[in-house]
Amino acid sequence: MFEIVSKTKLADKVWRMDVVAPLVAGKAMPGQFLIIRVDKDGERIPLTVCDFDREKGIVTIVFQTVGAETERMSRVEVGECFADVVGPLGRPSDLCDLPIEELKKKKILFIAGGVGTAPVYNQLQWLHENGVDVDCIQGARTKDLLILEDEMRAVTENLYFATDDGSYGIHGNVCVALQQLWDEGKHYDHCVVIGPVIMMKFACQLTKKLGIHTIISMNTIMVDGTGMCGACRLLVGGEVKFACVDGPEFDGHLVDFDQALQRSRLYKTQEGELMLRLTEGDTHSGNCGVCS
Repeated sequence: MFEIVSKTKLADKVWRMDVVAPLVAGKAMPGQFLIIRVDKDGERIPLTVCDFDREKGIVTIVFQTVGAETERMSRVEVGECFADVVGPLGRPSDLCDLPIEELKKKKILFIAGGVGTAPVYNQLQWLHENGVDVDCIQGARTKDLLILEDEMRAVTENLYFATDDGSYGIHGNVCVALQQLWDEGKHYDHCVVIGPVIMMKFACQLTKKLGIHTIISMNTIMVDGTGMCGACRLLVGGEVKFACVDGPEFDGHLVDFDQALQRSRLYKTQEGELMLRLTEGDTHSGNCGVCS
């Protein structure tokens, strides 16, 4: 059993928990994710790692309640336990494979949207601990939905905020903020974008125009997390990939965002499910519980 030792409400429907999982904490790397089950009858919930403490054997997760299972997860209290915490899964960030001295030469920008701030924080912290200074744009619809502000400030050279309603920081979305910084002479050669799929799509359109190599994380479309269900199937450079086993990070300029967005909409209808099975053939696993 995996005990919850800390629980905090970060924003409306957004929770942070510290969970005792020493084997996961001992191996986790930035960019990876884990799978949680509330109890033996619970669904598998894939969540990217927000933080880990190898010495204490603790992993930190941040999640938003979007359905019944995440709502049940939010009701687990300190001192109680999850039935399962499995991981780390997925591939670590590509930045972890580069020599530190090479990373220090790069002009790196992170863009975090909503709860995508959690996995961004994990990467920023790792880079900060290794002496690599990077910038970050953190976006949300309104100031009240910005999370982990103090933690982000502690690990970021320059942290910029963007809110759609102008209640904090730059008035506009993350693309408005990036264009403004670029026009002011702050140029980058590498960008990591993590957040809602639609946000990543438009951010990648802008970074492609600006000539910035861009990595995105498709963690938000995962369901099973092991490659068996096919829910996170997507096209990257025309090739079929699965976010959970081939990612979750990919070259953002190669991802077919329109196909991914259309596919997620089709999953919501019975006829759409049948059409996916027909058009995707052998590459549609269909074991997610939605199409079975």
